[in-house]
Amino acid sequence: MDNMPTQELEDLRYIRYEAQNSIGYITLNRPDKRNALNADMVSELKQAFEFAEDDETCKVIVLRAEGDVFCAGADLAYIQELQGFSYTDNLADSTHLMQLFHQIYTLNKVVVAEIQGHALAGGCGLATICDFAFAAPEAKFGYTEVKIGFLPAIVSVFLLRKIGEARTKQLLLTGDVISAHTAQEFGLINYLVPREELSAKVHQFARRLCVENSAQSMELTKEMLARIPEMPLEDSLRYTAQLNAEARGTLDCRRGIAGFLSKEKITWDN
Repeated sequence: MDNMPTQELEDLRYIRYEAQNSIGYITLNRPDKRNALNADMVSELKQAFEFAEDDETCKVIVLRAEGDVFCAGADLAYIQELQGFSYTDNLADSTHLMQLFHQIYTLNKVVVAEIQGHALAGGCGLATICDFAFAAPEAKFGYTEVKIGFLPAIVSVFLLRKIGEARTKQLLLTGDVISAHTAQEFGLINYLVPREELSAKVHQFARRLCVENSAQSMELTKEMLARIPEMPLEDSLRYTAQLNAEARGTLDCRRGIAGFLSKEKITWDN
């Protein structure tokens, strides 16, 4: 049964949320401003992801956008407004964005980015945080903050994990805008799909995760991969051994092993 959003979600100005076939769709809905980010849009994104995480009808989340641009980064009017902020105001604002990125990265559900157009600066940051990214070949990517005397500080934490130091330095220090093909070579995105096929391919991929994979296993695997890089080798090995042992006692694992032994194909989306 498809999910019916609450009144609070229906009242959002810049973001839409809907759930269909176990997939929760969070849509950037500010195409007239190239889906540029401001404080209100970040707040609405946080609200939508929180709802999707708690939505029992949703197993996988797709982040997508209306219009020709996925997200152009910070809104120009908002950037002008920031110039009058105090350090305390700026810290609160940057913490607001940091919380969104951390929320997506540690969410207990897989997040797939559907990138139909350019993803720049903070918009490229949004794409970086997602677990998987599909992009149209004509999309461009870049962290252009150094071009305006700014820096892509928060996303650097996640980008280093995702593509390593050499690629991260190349992208952040040059501020170069790269093609979708180069972004795929760098490991920023996973799949290139013609734009006219993009939504269908993302839906097909998300449905495959819903049907073929245990939601509990995906949740624990995502949490594990987020925590391991922070740990010394010995601690990470102890942690993963404990997870291994705990997973064996779960209902999903018992069901999976029973199905495997009986040669029964399991459908997890039920």
